[in-house]
Amino acid sequence: MAEQQSTIRKLIDRNVERQLVREFLLRETERAGFGGLTFTRTPEGTKISLLAEQVGRVIGRRGKVIHELGNRLKSDVKMERPHLDVDEITGPGLNAQIMASRLASSLERGWFFRRAGHGTAQQIMDAGARGCLVVLSGKITGARHRVEKFQQGHIKFCGETALEFMDTGFSTAVKKLGTIGCTVKIMRPDAKLPHEIVITERADSGLPPLAKIAVIEASDEEAEQIASATEESEGDAGGDAEGVVDSVVDMMAGIEQKGEE
Repeated sequence: MAEQQSTIRKLIDRNVERQLVREFLLRETERAGFGGLTFTRTPEGTKISLLAEQVGRVIGRRGKVIHELGNRLKSDVKMERPHLDVDEITGPGLNAQIMASRLASSLERGWFFRRAGHGTAQQIMDAGARGCLVVLSGKITGARHRVEKFQQGHIKFCGETALEFMDTGFSTAVKKLGTIGCTVKIMRPDAKLPHEIVITERADSGLPPLAKIAVIEASDEEAEQIASATEESEGDAGGDAEGVVDSVVDMMAGIEQKGEE
């Protein structure tokens, strides 16, 4: 029981440590376009891959800034042997955290919330996203708290599909009336939803073609003969289905042979 508690405690401490590292790097590198973090545990320590829009501002001249961030992680967060790497974001319009930070900055600069919300959603859709949701929550235009949502395209709100295909970013805008929370959710362009099914042709999948179905066309007189023969067969067979079918098959075979002649 003690071993199980210690294992659970280690997992909790590790997650708390990662959250503290994320908040610290977000605060220190927000102006450089913070786009997210990924943690990788190695025998040499914990590797932290930082996504940023402006890599030069994070690294600094001769790596001065990134070395300072690593030292502060050791001293402030008490993290053992951190290794920081910085990768550049190729498409900032599809990064939820960057768009949330830009939205918060626009609100702090005095943009009207509707203009900022619609503009952010349109930028995300122009970048190629399948859908986006922009949520502003706080004292937007008055003393009362309110929530405004701006939605475009196709999005998912809950379930496994939302966790797998939706990227979420959050930032805050501090104004005179109060703090406004800015949440941005983006559905990636490469997201394949469960209900989207692609039907492949038999030739492309390597299957043989289907056998041809013979169609026999009968004239009006022959159709009347088949109908009358069916009624007679039903009467003679006393409602026997097999007898009706045999008589109709014989009649159709005669019609087909006559057509071939």
